Amino acid sequence: MKRADLFEKMSKQTAKEITKRIFSAALVLLVTGVLLAGCGNANETQTYAWALGTSSPEDTVTQLYGEKFVEEVDRLSDGRMKINIYPNSVIGNDRELLESCADGDIPFVVQNTAPQVSFMPEISVFDLPCAFTTMAQARAAVDNPEFYQSLQEVYQEGGYHLLGMADQGFRVMTSNTKVQKISDFKGQKIRTMENSNHLLFWKDLGANPTPMTFSEVYIGLQQHTIDAQENPYEVIVSGKLYEQQDYVIQTNHLPHMISLIMNDDFLGDMSPEDQKIIQQAAKTATQYAREQADERVADRIEIMEKSGTEMVELSDDVHQEMRDLSQNVYENIRSQAGDELVDAYLVE
Repeated sequence: MKRADLFEKMSKQTAKEITKRIFSAALVLLVTGVLLAGCGNANETQTYAWALGTSSPEDTVTQLYGEKFVEEVDRLSDGRMKINIYPNSVIGNDRELLESCADGDIPFVVQNTAPQVSFMPEISVFDLPCAFTTMAQARAAVDNPEFYQSLQEVYQEGGYHLLGMADQGFRVMTSNTKVQKISDFKGQKIRTMENSNHLLFWKDLGANPTPMTFSEVYIGLQQHTIDAQENPYEVIVSGKLYEQQDYVIQTNHLPHMISLIMNDDFLGDMSPEDQKIIQQAAKTATQYAREQADERVADRIEIMEKSGTEMVELSDDVHQEMRDLSQNVYENIRSQAGDELVDAYLVE
């Protein structure tokens, strides 16, 4: 390698490290608010608020999940343990939040599992399409002790501790075509997230999936750049996407999972009493978030129906056909997540 090229490579690496240090330092100042001596040990008397970061807006189940967790930690500790929530990517986007949590700069994060796949490929288990017909089944699968223990080990290997798994209900499809049978999916230009498993699923159904940032979806539907999109009900309403679509197709192809995680070392440094408080608060918050998700799904469906958007329920046979057609996705995810984790998730 030429000397000039070597210096250029070293300069880029140095710049990257400096940027990371500046970001970490800014987080510390934002989180603590003051300079504190010896505040690194979680067992010491807390004189500042720990940070909980999300990339989601305030009016979401993600925010409600975090708020309930914070409230319960405060209650169970008699006000001794304080946590502040920073939504809307205030202290980092999804990737930055995950990196900062693993590094110990941010103790707590609440986020959808999709961004975590690039950090922990095993989390792709939640991308298995049409695995369940009801959210009760999906939640029971997550709560299955064998699966949850295996999932916990995946997070711990990444430097995290999984405190709980809630959801926003199923992801569903919206379209200006009344999709009722498999052939109706053919050729539909549907917006998806940048996720290879999601893309393959829609291709297997005969659709034409198009990755697109969420901020472009509404205008894409309006200008007919895309014909359809898929998201949880809450996102469809908050983004007013239903205004540009005649039908909500209840594909229920994926549960939209939301994880509550924390830095594993941070939890380990806590006293057994404080660990118990954190765990109990997370358990209560998870149940609360699931209840809120069910209520909000019903409310969002009512909002869309009142606007004239038609709900289309697919038959059991169509759901089974969708699953049968997506076996390529199942094979891909088995290679990413491993047979043991996939089988534990799918056990009935």
